[in-house]
Amino acid sequence: MNLNVIKDELEKKLNKNVIITEKGMRNRKSIFEGYIYKLYPNIFSIMTKSGEKTFAYSDIATKTIIIKYQ
Repeated sequence: MNLNVIKDELEKKLNKNVIITEKGMRNRKSIFEGYIYKLYPNIFSIMTKSGEKTFAYSDIATKTIIIKYQ
């Protein structure tokens, strides 16, 4: 998946609720629920109840994280 396509998709979903599943080491998963907060050239942020969490666009391309839009 092209990074520009990912950026455009996230720009359309700005301020929308999302659930992000992050695949960690040794089959660990972390789940974050919030809304897309800010977009930067290489990363994006979501705001959760516990604070701001940032991810890289390349995390989506490499399937390190999975985004589900609500």
